[in-house]
Amino acid sequence: MSTEALNQEIAQQKSLLNDLRKQQADVAIIEEAKKKLGDLQRSLALLQNAAGAKEGAKKRERLLLKTAKGTRDYGPSEMFCREHIERTVKDCFTTYGGGCLDTPVFERKDILAGKYGEDAKLIFDLMDQGGEQLALRYDHTVPLARYLAMNGAINSQAKLWQVGKVYRRDNPVMSKGRMREFSQADFDIAGVWDPMIPDAELISLLCTILTRLDVGEFLVKINHRKILDGIFEVCGVSPEKIRTISSAVDKLDKLPWLDVKKEMTEEKGLDPAVADKIGEYVKHKGNAKNGIEEMGMLFNYLGSYKVVEKLSFDLSLARGLDYYTGIIYEAVVEASAPPGFKSANAFASSSTASSVSDVAPSAPASKKKSKKPASGNEDEEEEIDESQVGVGSIAAGGRYDNLVGMFTAAAAGEGKKTAGLPCIGVSIGLDRVFALVWPKWVAKGMRSKETMVYVMAAGDGLLNERVSLVQELRAAGIKTDFLFKSKPKLPTQFAAGERDEAPFAVILGGDELKEGLVTVKEQKWELVEGKKVKIESSDKGMKVKRDNLVQWLKQTSTFTEWSSGKWVQN
Repeated sequence: MSTEALNQEIAQQKSLLNDLRKQQADVAIIEEAKKKLGDLQRSLALLQNAAGAKEGAKKRERLLLKTAKGTRDYGPSEMFCREHIERTVKDCFTTYGGGCLDTPVFERKDILAGKYGEDAKLIFDLMDQGGEQLALRYDHTVPLARYLAMNGAINSQAKLWQVGKVYRRDNPVMSKGRMREFSQADFDIAGVWDPMIPDAELISLLCTILTRLDVGEFLVKINHRKILDGIFEVCGVSPEKIRTISSAVDKLDKLPWLDVKKEMTEEKGLDPAVADKIGEYVKHKGNAKNGIEEMGMLFNYLGSYKVVEKLSFDLSLARGLDYYTGIIYEAVVEASAPPGFKSANAFASSSTASSVSDVAPSAPASKKKSKKPASGNEDEEEEIDESQVGVGSIAAGGRYDNLVGMFTAAAAGEGKKTAGLPCIGVSIGLDRVFALVWPKWVAKGMRSKETMVYVMAAGDGLLNERVSLVQELRAAGIKTDFLFKSKPKLPTQFAAGERDEAPFAVILGGDELKEGLVTVKEQKWELVEGKKVKIESSDKGMKVKRDNLVQWLKQTSTFTEWSSGKWVQN
């Protein structure tokens, strides 16, 4: 078939596909039309490549310089903020007695299969890699369970944490921290302990982290999977539909009840009368202090942790992942909700059907067409209108007592007894936290580097002397830099130091060095109409003994506050 004929057939198929969409045709028919269009487009590409090879060398197509969909780069200023977030989280993890774990970024596909319910479609499949079917990890929980099972599930009591990237083949909303590649921080407690003590410990840990990160007012919504499943059974939901109906209920935070009921009945085949019974239960939400009797022990412990005011018992919280067996929870802030979403309680309906461990589009958002891709394929996914989407829940977790046992049983073979290991965990979405913290970071005029001292020279450049002092300061634990010029002008060096916002300029001069002195000038900045501006000063600096410089710097209030972890507002 000629190129011209293929182009005509592709145009006809696109027209047919658009008509089917407008007519709201059956999904299977639309999918078949999309598949045929894709086949035609691939045939055209092969034909064009073959023709190009015959014609010899031609102009190469321009390289499209962009990151893959759902991923992004972070510049030095943003990374400085992200590292602050990670340091805070890791410090809390170790404060609560956790030990660090690291697992591979990809797993055997059969390890991940059957663990995520309806969201299994979001797993990034790597196909056959050297004889193994592999996939990128979806979360840290399943790899942790695999790790525990591989080690015989014999470590009966352990606190483990892991920070790293996970992957979801989802529709991204970049500005809200909803991505295809994103960072999660997990803390899990494994083993047989007295009831509800580890559960309360994890919720306390979560509240401590979110308070220290200054994400704003937050709420931790709590439910119990057994209570929820019991409600479904009483209402008449068959056991095989409990998980899929849970996934629908979990969307009550971003969709009105009528839309959730429509999904239950029209898409998932639930009897409308049963759906109405469920609605009567899950539309009721209560304060944590008035939680049901079975959770009384948990809330008693949480009272001792002094975090009860941050909690809300919420029957609409369902969490669609298959492996949860007990307590489930997620943390939300005001920005979690889609803009304009109506609720009597702003927090009670502000998370998403997805948590950081269960990501999905968070709002019935208006959409805008994506830009035409370089391939010319107009049948790409539409992008979500980011202005109509909330950040979603910023942390989530729950108890999963059977996941490790599932792995040990599968590895042992049929009929053999194996050890299980009860577990409970929490996962914090660091990209979503960053989306909340970064605007505040910028507004406060936070620094973007940790450089404390910028060493300069007046006159002849004094390169060797500068390098010698820089190395001495670095060896003493003082973050120091200098300009890579042999004879730089002093204004050029000051400009470089100001770009790094280094609070101390140490200036070397030939005459001063002979006397064993250096000049130290402290530099400060202020916020003027939202922008950082250096405070100009006529102060020429002060003379400090060269041999006493390290001690002098470390005794200043600027250095002391910075070293203690406080973010100095110069």
